[in-house]
Amino acid sequence: MSQDIEEQLRDGVCHAYAEGTPLCIRGSGSKDFLGGTPRGTPLSTYGHQGIIDYAPVELVVSVRAGTTLHELEQTLADAGQMLGFEPPRFGTDATIGGTVACALAGPRRAFAGGVRDALLGCRILNGCGEVMHFGGRVMKNVAGYDVARLMAGAMGTLGVLLDVSLRVLPCPETTLTLRQEYDQKTAIRHMRELCRRPLPLSGLCHDGTALYLRLAGTAAGVASAREQLGGDTVDNDPWRDIREQRHPFFTDTRTLWRLDMAPATPLPDWGEWLIDWGGNLRWLKTDRAAQDIHRHAAEHGGQARLFRRAQDMAGEDYTALPSAALRALHRRLKAAFDPKAILNPGRLYPED
Repeated sequence: MSQDIEEQLRDGVCHAYAEGTPLCIRGSGSKDFLGGTPRGTPLSTYGHQGIIDYAPVELVVSVRAGTTLHELEQTLADAGQMLGFEPPRFGTDATIGGTVACALAGPRRAFAGGVRDALLGCRILNGCGEVMHFGGRVMKNVAGYDVARLMAGAMGTLGVLLDVSLRVLPCPETTLTLRQEYDQKTAIRHMRELCRRPLPLSGLCHDGTALYLRLAGTAAGVASAREQLGGDTVDNDPWRDIREQRHPFFTDTRTLWRLDMAPATPLPDWGEWLIDWGGNLRWLKTDRAAQDIHRHAAEHGGQARLFRRAQDMAGEDYTALPSAALRALHRRLKAAFDPKAILNPGRLYPED
């Protein structure tokens, strides 16, 4: 069945290439809200499902792009393993292909690596309908590894993901969350100090009210860290709500910006902030002008992206590549993978 679906996907791309018509590539649609407005003939990978190969001893899984995160994570959990980058789902039917294409990661990302770090290999359909294979299924066989990583975050603009091979991690023996009372600016300094210490951290976030620390590892290691750090023990649920953006911070309809920054970057008084990844990821709700936010990020070596637009907001198009130099580089890559620019046009940045 999956082979038939793969042939259908290939036929769809070949036809679009011949006609020069754009394609809107998607899995379950759980992340349709992200990026520019999808346009073109729909091409769904959702039916292309199934785990191809799973070697728990090797800590590697190969899976078709339409496989749901629920199925994959349940299979891994049954073997005491997990995806280290803790992907958000944003929907019950979220797929691994969409997860890789958007390169979204949860609170553990700062301590266990992101999607690109876990991606060992992939097979794709390029914009001409040709099957291309990059990387491998084991760490010692990763020719093309860096090319495979280009697919993480490309949002389907470089190729239609068919299957991916991912490095997985053992689940920790125990997990504990602590709450400490700090204001945000003090918390940023404290986060930097914590990240320098040999602690079993797997989450470090300030939600605007308090600092949350997640410890994960052996029972002895977590207990020792708990004694060193102090604070109140709380339920682990805050992390799920932060990851899935069900936390109260995310539940209103104001414009939401995502800023990827160095952890020491100062925090301007522009609105409400949620700080994750030990200070590297900042979520901002504000009416501040877009150019001010982009300028602040660029001045500190970071990047700002409009993640969710308020209904009354005008004049700012989504772009994952605000830098003209990055857009130029991506266009050169796209010309090689998708010469007629039919794959998800306008999804990553506005077309000229």
